[in-house]
Amino acid sequence: MRKLKLQVQMTVDGFIAGPTGEMDWMTFDWDDELKTYVGALTDPVDCIVLGRKLAEGFIPYWGSVAANPDNPEVSAGIKFTETPKVVFTKTLEKSEWENTVIAKNDLVDEINALKKQEGQDIIAYGGATFVSALIKHDLIDEYHLLINPTAIGKGMPIFSEVNGLQKLKLVKSVAFDCGIIVLHYEPKRG
Repeated sequence: MRKLKLQVQMTVDGFIAGPTGEMDWMTFDWDDELKTYVGALTDPVDCIVLGRKLAEGFIPYWGSVAANPDNPEVSAGIKFTETPKVVFTKTLEKSEWENTVIAKNDLVDEINALKKQEGQDIIAYGGATFVSALIKHDLIDEYHLLINPTAIGKGMPIFSEVNGLQKLKLVKSVAFDCGIIVLHYEPKRG
C-alpha cells in the first residue's frame, strides 16, 4: 500500500500560519542539506494531495517556476508541475489546472482509495483545515514537520481536531544550519 506523507512548515509553538493565514514567519533561505532532505522526501512521490485553498497558490506558483529555466528551483517546479495532483474541494466543479483532478467525495474514502492504487508515495500539502482533517482521521503515514525558529503566539494549528490519543514514534530529527529542525514521525498503530 502507498504511504501518505505530510510535509509542512510550522512554528515552534505549533502553528502552520498566522491567525489570518500569514506566512511571514517562515525561513526561506534553506541550506543545501535541507534542500537535499526535501528532495529525497519528494523523489519517490507520484501523487500530490492538496486542499483547494493551498492549490490555488501552489499550482500556479510551481508552474511559473517550471517555466523559467533560469529559476534555481526549476527542477522542483518541474517535479511539482508534472506530478499528478488531487485537489480536495467542496466548491470547485472541475479542475482549472493541468495534471490535476478534483476530489469531492468523502476524504477518508478518497485517500484510502488513492493509497490502494498502484504507485509510489503520496505527499500532502495543505492549509490548516485540510491537514487537520487528514490528521483527525489518522490518514498520515509519515509526518515531516519543518519546525521554523519562530514563535507567533496565535495562529492556525493542525492538531486541534484530534479525537483522543494519537501516539507517534520519532523516526529522526535533523537540525539544519538555516535554523529549521525537521521532525520525522510515524504513527504508532495497533
